Amino acid sequence: MLALCVESSHARGMGHLFRALNLADGMRLRGWSFVFLINAHEPALALLAEHGHRYEVVGLDNGTDWEQEAIQRLGIRIWIDDRLNTDLGHGHAVKAAGVPWVTFDDRGPGAALADLNIAALVFEEPASLPGRRVLQGPDYLILNPEIARFQRVRKDVQSLVVTMGGSDTYGVTVEVVKKLAASGRRATIIVGPGFAHWTGLEAVLTPDFLVRCGVSSLIAEFSRHDLAITGGGVTPFEAAASGLPCIVIANEDFEVPVGKALEGLGVARFAGHYAAVDWASLDETMAVEPMSRAGLARIGLGGRERVLDAIGAFRDGDKWPRPQ
Repeated sequence: MLALCVESSHARGMGHLFRALNLADGMRLRGWSFVFLINAHEPALALLAEHGHRYEVVGLDNGTDWEQEAIQRLGIRIWIDDRLNTDLGHGHAVKAAGVPWVTFDDRGPGAALADLNIAALVFEEPASLPGRRVLQGPDYLILNPEIARFQRVRKDVQSLVVTMGGSDTYGVTVEVVKKLAASGRRATIIVGPGFAHWTGLEAVLTPDFLVRCGVSSLIAEFSRHDLAITGGGVTPFEAAASGLPCIVIANEDFEVPVGKALEGLGVARFAGHYAAVDWASLDETMAVEPMSRAGLARIGLGGRERVLDAIGAFRDGDKWPRPQ
């Protein structure tokens, strides 16, 4: 049994959950047993139920060594965290139970104790990343394999889509719509299950905007458009892998280097942190076809299998994961 320990909330966002869901789909295909350990966030729990995954609601920060109790009671053999930054108390609790510990994009003090830190979204200072072993870079991105069905080259911009994450913590969608409306632009607006800015959004909407909430497949929705405005998490990589260029607005500080890296790869334009957006970039002409082709060429879909192989090495009793 593997544990997928995930944090999801309006403040944290839902990107960690969506990545864990894609990872869990791969585990299911390999016949692995797993359970989600997650805080009480109703939109997240509804998604887990929809996907048919076993889960338990836990107090992630209750400081009572709940981790060891869960490991013993559930028979956990490998602990996987997707919570961003873990603390030392959590790390010590997991390691004291004697199980391998895997964490994602973790720069917290606890990550120094991790057996494996998978840092697909970390593009700076590789030597400083904590963990006994670190697998860094876009080769370890866990992207939705459904992308393979919808890949195509975009040649010009006929249709624009906006998606700022499952919860859009800071209400960036509202500001984007306001700026697009002022420029006379049309767009499809996708809001996630944790979106809580309806009053502000409804105040700026015009008939030029179609709003869709909780779409069944973001990848299928992407296939209908030629340019996306997104946050700086996994979503712009999924868009790029499908051939959809992006304008990236960082929701969090750690997304700033991600946006810059995407621009450096030639698959997106980085418009800045949400608190200091270069709004003029939304109106600038973009070289859509070269960006689309760059995304198809440079963002692969093999990351999930590489990550599962690394985790599988622990299941097989190897001391270290074997990166591919």
